Amino acid sequence: MLTQLPETNLLTNIVLFLIGAAGVWFIGSRLVVYADEIADRHRIGRAVMGFVFLAAATSMPEIITTIVAAVGGNASLVLGNLLGGITLQFAILAIADGFVVGVAITSFPRKTTTILEGVVLALLMALLIATLSLSEYAAMGHVGLGSTFLALCYLGAIALLRKHENGISWIPVEVPEPGDVSEESVFVSSFPELGAPALNLRFLGLSCGLVLAAFLTVEMAERIGTQTSMGSGFVGVTLLAGATSLPELSTTIAAVRLGAYTMAISNIFGSNLIMLALIWPADILFLRGPILLEFEPVLWLALISGLIVTLVYASGLLVRSRRNLFGLGYDSLAVLVISGVTMMLYWLRK
Repeated sequence: MLTQLPETNLLTNIVLFLIGAAGVWFIGSRLVVYADEIADRHRIGRAVMGFVFLAAATSMPEIITTIVAAVGGNASLVLGNLLGGITLQFAILAIADGFVVGVAITSFPRKTTTILEGVVLALLMALLIATLSLSEYAAMGHVGLGSTFLALCYLGAIALLRKHENGISWIPVEVPEPGDVSEESVFVSSFPELGAPALNLRFLGLSCGLVLAAFLTVEMAERIGTQTSMGSGFVGVTLLAGATSLPELSTTIAAVRLGAYTMAISNIFGSNLIMLALIWPADILFLRGPILLEFEPVLWLALISGLIVTLVYASGLLVRSRRNLFGLGYDSLAVLVISGVTMMLYWLRK
């Protein structure tokens, strides 16, 4: 990455990686508390709060990494980081499911917003597959029309989900998830001493701190990958994607512990949608032509795996089974198995 940090040896890089990861974990855990408070005060649905605001904050490492790698002309690193992170982040949701006592996490959301999020994410990945199946890409200058269309679909998805969240839709007959605020319930603030401006400022400050800690983690992950002679594509879909997914790991588990299950699920769906949308700005900054022309074979595995785990969780949200095995819902177990197989195939094809 194009940074001003001095060169360091492998052992130092590993230590700095762990320090950055610890910072991401601590800050991300606090960020969720303030996000939940903001959602309650302003009557913002937890799905929208997780899908838009929390996802945007936790996706800053991917945004920074994408910009730097695209400017540097490293298409493999850009696409590997974005697409490899999809399966990893769903694996994070599966891990967070283990912190839910007694039932599967996908049995909690009362509205259909999370299901629609999964459908929209699967649709965008299918559109990306359709674009990649073409042997030639239409372009405006050096920017592909396929990546532009994906970005427009993302904006349309935000508008659709916002309208759906505020509208009337069928609601599963279940007990509300812990911490949900209904019209009849009385909201009790966790920060009664803070006004709205101070609360928003703390959320912004924590977001900036999360970016700095994640930036250190990502930088060290790339250096470790370079010093151990792993290829850019493999580093992108494994080590770098894992490093940039650390904020989602921290915030998702914190949201589950807080009882904000819908926010946790929407955070993952929203973060993955942002990663698909980031292909367009990466295409603009990548000056050698449409960035999707640089698509490597290992990235097909990342994309197909991401689509499969998306459909698994979308199905789980629709079925809403409360049954679990080893403390995890059946959908989460399936996602962990798929993630493990995918990582093994990454290694075999690197």
